[in-house]
Amino acid sequence: MADKNVVASTITVEQFLSSVPPELPLTVLFGVRGVADQKLNSHRIQKFGLALSGFPNYIHHGRIQNIGQSEIAYLLQLTESERRAAFQKIDPTRVSCLLLTKSLDPPAELVAFANSNSIPILQTPLLSSRAISMITLHLERLLAPETVIHGVLLEMHGIGVLINGPSGIGKSECALDLVTRGHRLVADDAVLVKRIGGCLEGSAPELTFEHLELHGLGIISVRDLFGVSAVCKSINIELCIELKKWSEIANIERVGLEMMQHEIFGIDVPKFMLPVSSGRNLATIVDTAVRIFLLRNAGYDAASKLIERHSAMVAAKD
Repeated sequence: MADKNVVASTITVEQFLSSVPPELPLTVLFGVRGVADQKLNSHRIQKFGLALSGFPNYIHHGRIQNIGQSEIAYLLQLTESERRAAFQKIDPTRVSCLLLTKSLDPPAELVAFANSNSIPILQTPLLSSRAISMITLHLERLLAPETVIHGVLLEMHGIGVLINGPSGIGKSECALDLVTRGHRLVADDAVLVKRIGGCLEGSAPELTFEHLELHGLGIISVRDLFGVSAVCKSINIELCIELKKWSEIANIERVGLEMMQHEIFGIDVPKFMLPVSSGRNLATIVDTAVRIFLLRNAGYDAASKLIERHSAMVAAKD
């Protein structure tokens, strides 16, 4: 599918700091004025040593610049005038944020450079390798490209199942039936999808989380009606089920040998296309489709087994 509403994320240093987990302790030492203004747009961390040693053009704006033990040791072997000259060669507009690891103290020239240009200096007691790893993973999630797609997302049997189809076809009603059977609602109508590495994480926009819209009843709170266990904050999308009117499907799958694919963010998600008509119990069929998908992933395919049995019977008669 074409993702016309994809948003390339950019966050401020302030937003980054407000969301870091407790196991990643960070303190703003200097450059406090730049916390709300400086932007980050990459999860990659860059070592600042190359810039300090005379190659400032390699600084990538939007990245956190790491200053570890080796960078501090290099600066301390220089004279004060040499340190000032090193920072004068650096274009401050290229530097978004500086990170001191191992609770290192910055030289006075670094402090002056940061304060005069409103560049935040962060400090952590963690080793550089540990800090870089944790920050990279955290920023990868925060900066993941995202889009909003129309559909219903549920957690079923441990996987995320996206149900899509035209408005009024019965997606929300099907979701309600599945919730009463013990499955969990993630999002209704608007599904927020983030691509994190090779995975698609689905969630609900903050406004509509835990709510479901039903024709004739309006908006209901799934949490209030069915309890906290009936909702799920987010889940990776692993299966798509498309609901379509029977008359709009040219070739209806009869055997089920091949899975269809639904593209989101360049990732192909396995898909079943289910025809909708009066009298069909959609919730039961959707639940069965998910169980079939899980069995196939476990190595069992009923359609293939049937074809093998048929071929064996034909061969025995020849």
